[in-house]
Amino acid sequence: MENKLYIGNLSYDTTEDELRVLFSSAGTVTSVTLIKDRATGRSKGFAFVEMSTQEEAEQAIKALNGASLGNRELKVDKARPPEDRSYGKYDSRSKSSGYNRDRKSGSGSRRY
Repeated sequence: MENKLYIGNLSYDTTEDELRVLFSSAGTVTSVTLIKDRATGRSKGFAFVEMSTQEEAEQAIKALNGASLGNRELKVDKARPPEDRSYGKYDSRSKSSGYNRDRKSGSGSRRY
């Protein structure tokens, strides 16, 4: 995981090949994953690049953080593990969301 980098502030027109070429200047690129919207297939403006060693990943951060690609200033940092995607007691996917239990019975719109 230390070899995986987060690349942010990408132009929506950036391709995986452009990233591979750019990051190969810092070492051996083992994978490039451009994150795309599922519905439209359009880039979300960020990607993950995996380098072959931790040293190459650190070199890429030093060399390419703030570099320009497609008139955009890149944000390059170590990738973090994905966060827990649960939404707490109001998560509609859980059996007891807590929403109805917390509300008082009635129409919700009262005049006094």
